[in-house]
Amino acid sequence: MPLGNVLSVIILNWNGEKLLREFLPSVIANTQGPEVEVIVADNGSTDDSLKVMCEEFPNVKILTFDENLGFSGGYNRAIAEVESEFVVLLNSDVETPHGWWQPLLEFMKMHPEVGACQPKILSYRRKDMFEYAGAAGGLLDKYGYPYCRGRLFDRIEYDLCQYDTGAEDVAWASGAALMVRRSVYLEAGGLDELFFAHMEEIDLCCRIHNLGYRVCVVPESHVYHLGGASLAQGNPKKTYLNFRNNLLLLHKNLPEKKGKKVLFKRRLMDTLAFFMYVAKLDFNNAKAILNAHSDFRKMRKNYVVFPERDILSTLPGADRCIVLDRYLPFKI
Repeated sequence: MPLGNVLSVIILNWNGEKLLREFLPSVIANTQGPEVEVIVADNGSTDDSLKVMCEEFPNVKILTFDENLGFSGGYNRAIAEVESEFVVLLNSDVETPHGWWQPLLEFMKMHPEVGACQPKILSYRRKDMFEYAGAAGGLLDKYGYPYCRGRLFDRIEYDLCQYDTGAEDVAWASGAALMVRRSVYLEAGGLDELFFAHMEEIDLCCRIHNLGYRVCVVPESHVYHLGGASLAQGNPKKTYLNFRNNLLLLHKNLPEKKGKKVLFKRRLMDTLAFFMYVAKLDFNNAKAILNAHSDFRKMRKNYVVFPERDILSTLPGADRCIVLDRYLPFKI
């Protein structure tokens, strides 16, 4: 009697026929075993994605949705339809080396207290450097700004094995290649569909921490991420989503009184970012920050239940203010 799949690697696709042709072959070739399956979840594509899947990858399981549900909604729907104990949320622009998934799965099996983990994420174009979206594990500073081991704002490090010291606890694991226990994913409520895209995996990891689980990076595994396949860095829409969703995740994942204090300071910090864009004459991104704060004030009304304890201040990275570390390296 055949064993069921222990791990489902799910690639969410939306109008990505070019990415499927470029990246899916490596995932198929290097994700083989009796315990693992590869699934493409099509998020209402209007290009030839489904035709490409049927003609060029007929042996890959496909889930099809009638409309674009966003990153959050698409993965929530897909994960609800699989039965594997573990799932990987894998971006459609990720190249995987041989056996990349095995160290992650072995680590999760050996550590039931870990709810989610990620591999080391390197650049597809510069394989000797980390990639922006996750690098060697995600952190949150004292004001909730996300950064990574190997990446601080626009400064990205070369991979010199400086983080190859075994699995480490992190604040969040990147949605570019996120392994999670399906039961924990469902218990945490899945990805927040109001976020639509960007920072939703950070919010999910905050809720996983609040459930009492650890989140880790496992550097024995690595993948190569192209990045910017949906929205390029510096795109005003991406700026808007990042600022808006970052405020939302602080609002919903902090105790109510602590959240108000942190968000007041965050508004001051974001004001500096606004004037930085103005000084660069980048008025589209400056406006995106204003719109993000305006919509945050409307959307925060959707969240009325708050955690009792301040888990965020205990997470790795919360002892830093990365704005000062990046732009004022010499402290007075």
